[in-house]
Amino acid sequence: MPDPPTPTPSAKLRVEGLTAWYGRKAAIEDIRLQFDDKAVTAIIGPSGCGKSTFIRCLNRIHETAPGARAEGQVILDGENIYDLDPVKVRRRIGMVFQKPNPFPTMSIYGNVASGLRLNGTKDPEIVHTHVVRSLKQAALWEEVKDNLDHPAIRLSGGQQQRLCIARALAVEPEVLLMDEPASSLDPIATAKIEDLIFDLKREYMVIIVTHNMQQAARVANKTAFFYLGKLIEYGETKKLFEQPEQKLTEGYITGRFG
Repeated sequence: MPDPPTPTPSAKLRVEGLTAWYGRKAAIEDIRLQFDDKAVTAIIGPSGCGKSTFIRCLNRIHETAPGARAEGQVILDGENIYDLDPVKVRRRIGMVFQKPNPFPTMSIYGNVASGLRLNGTKDPEIVHTHVVRSLKQAALWEEVKDNLDHPAIRLSGGQQQRLCIARALAVEPEVLLMDEPASSLDPIATAKIEDLIFDLKREYMVIIVTHNMQQAARVANKTAFFYLGKLIEYGETKKLFEQPEQKLTEGYITGRFG
């Protein structure tokens, strides 16, 4: 197992001794990581290794599942998110899921505006400014600007996923979590999502779960490899893929298992 990273007090996001359960079964155990701001970190590993559970703990969605709980600390800007209001945590740490999930009864505009309105923003001009900015950040504005009142479900799968990214960005989060955001998309739509991730890291901390190791190599500054609920190795992406320190990591990235 890798040595835990030396704690950096100035790190924007740190995970210290995080363990999470579903009922009596531990899905992840004693995870210790810290993340760079304005960078992309990829979480890789075989199915069932705890990747999705881990990032769901980072904005407290994990605990909404029946029988789920977590212990440890997730420190955002010096505060343990488990001591804060979970609704406020999810505003600061946004989430994009594996399958696009636009609100089917809402328009394109309404989807992006929904989080703002839920958080009490009522001024139409402010809402409009945020909606336009978020759609531009998600590289979707030019494709939808003339159809903002159309139902979101009319969009293609790739457009729906970028709409969900815009919806997450509208409330101005500090961190953006992505749980396999391109796994259900075609290669062209996947390339657009990857290009978008490159742009987003200029302003946000991005943490992405992916089964696609080539995708991790393309988009991530650092990569963490999980296996059986434990962190096996973490480091610069290029080094981890070309000179892994752990035999388990080497076995996974060379295709011997997983």
